[in-house]
Amino acid sequence: MRIGLLTEGGYPYVSGDARLWCDRLVRGLGQHEFDIYALSRSERQEDEGWIELPPQVSRVRTAPLWTAEDDGVVHGRRARRRFADAYAELAAVVCAGPSGTGAAGSPEGSETADGVEADRFGSALYALAELARDEGGLVGALRSEVAVRALERACRAPGALRPARTARVPDLLAVAAHIERALRPLSLDWYEDDGLGSVDLCHAAAGGSAALPGLLAHHFSGVPLLVTEYGVQLRAHYLASTQAPPAVRSLLAAFHGRLASEVYRRASFITPGNTHARRWQERCGADRAKLRTVYPGMDASRFAEVGENPEGAAGADPDTLVWVGRIEPAKDLISLLHAFAEIRREEPKTRLRIVGAAAGAEGTAYLGHCKALAAQLFPDEAEGVHAVGDNPVSFEEIGGPEVPTLAEAYAAGAVVVLSSVVEGFPISLVEAMFCGRATVSTDVGAVVEVIGGTGLVVPPRNPRALAEACVALLRDPERRERLGAAARARALELFTVEQNITAFHGIYLEIVSHSPVRRVVVDEAGEPLPFGVPAEAHVPGRWTESRLMAAGRPRWAAGAPVRATVTVPAPQVVPAGEGVR
Repeated sequence: MRIGLLTEGGYPYVSGDARLWCDRLVRGLGQHEFDIYALSRSERQEDEGWIELPPQVSRVRTAPLWTAEDDGVVHGRRARRRFADAYAELAAVVCAGPSGTGAAGSPEGSETADGVEADRFGSALYALAELARDEGGLVGALRSEVAVRALERACRAPGALRPARTARVPDLLAVAAHIERALRPLSLDWYEDDGLGSVDLCHAAAGGSAALPGLLAHHFSGVPLLVTEYGVQLRAHYLASTQAPPAVRSLLAAFHGRLASEVYRRASFITPGNTHARRWQERCGADRAKLRTVYPGMDASRFAEVGENPEGAAGADPDTLVWVGRIEPAKDLISLLHAFAEIRREEPKTRLRIVGAAAGAEGTAYLGHCKALAAQLFPDEAEGVHAVGDNPVSFEEIGGPEVPTLAEAYAAGAVVVLSSVVEGFPISLVEAMFCGRATVSTDVGAVVEVIGGTGLVVPPRNPRALAEACVALLRDPERRERLGAAARARALELFTVEQNITAFHGIYLEIVSHSPVRRVVVDEAGEPLPFGVPAEAHVPGRWTESRLMAAGRPRWAAGAPVRATVTVPAPQVVPAGEGVR
């Protein structure tokens, strides 16, 4: 089958998010063809280029989400009226307060009201999409004074959100600019019959703007949509807008909430990466019958040497704790250092190795704060009057002389610690499990789901509980070895690349089997061609590849090939600027 893979700031860019699992998915499903539709997040990302693409990638089309030049489209009076009506409806739904409980105060009344509002949002969104297709783009219109005035009227209307009523002109301009950026995919030329309209399935690697092209392909051409979220976009938008004024924060939360609900309503299946993401999706209106949890696939081979070591955790330094990850405030290394102070009182020989690089300017400042606290809590100690002092806490980076590889970082200690206060899917925890290490983690995000009883879990922001759990494992080497072996077995069963590819392959076939081809196949004369799409189109295998025959093509194969099943031998690159009209 032919799959349109939709990404935002990810695959195939070198610095893209989720590029690894997308690349592994494409390479692992060599029997299918992939068309990549990528939205870039910055000019720097585009300049860094792409990773090497496998041969099953037939085409790559890109468009910048970080900038959009005025499309120069001049709308006539009728088009301006269509835009004003559609945008006003969209703004009214976004600014409206939460629905009540109906006339009778029943939950059924609330669900009905929510359904009506969702229909209004969807109708307004598709009206804007149809206008963009008819007129050649909406970049200028979405930035216009008409859009800002529509938002202002919606904020002042009865029943509007309370924070929205206080919105001032700068707030309205900020909200309008954000909505324009999120809706830039409406102005792309990706939805014709030779674009997303020709694929058998759209697979969005994230929600939000990444899934919007798939939503429009479903609307225009009936193409089924699969949405995968390893990090819920709506939650990310909530966290990103915490510093915004209350009116802006409220309106953007309402907009992204409505967009997420529409994506979940129209998707054939939704694949969260863990139960934590699944709960978010259910609260946003995702139907439980559509949800299929697919854990991220990780490369276990990098950790095989450490994990398969006959000595297991017994071969590591029994007095060393290891922390691995990006250094940033959400990792709460401050609590870890205070916990380590208590551990040292119980086990004076214990050492703590913090391995990782700072994440941005905020992470650099946080790293400096952590180093200062470590120097204060643990002055350089010496065993005797003639020995050189040494701090029991070390800060290191992968690739250094003492920690050349990631696997060796986990192999350096007997216990791996995770102290985060915010976490999605804990990748470092899974890596430690691949290495057969016992772990102590805080109960955040998907930690409990991942660890599954093969490690110790404590409440976040509780240094005493963290210290007690670490001391318990440091004093019991047999327990460490049992937990490490169980953790490795669990990780190999649930979190490998192979299980991820197998799961998506099955979901692809299930979606296509329930989504009959709606396109009419015609012959050279333009007449409908009976049995133009054979039953074999839904059977695994590369049925669409072209074959060279010495005696020429048989008569039953005469006629123009169907666009949806043409194999393009080499990737066709569309420059970033050509994706927007």
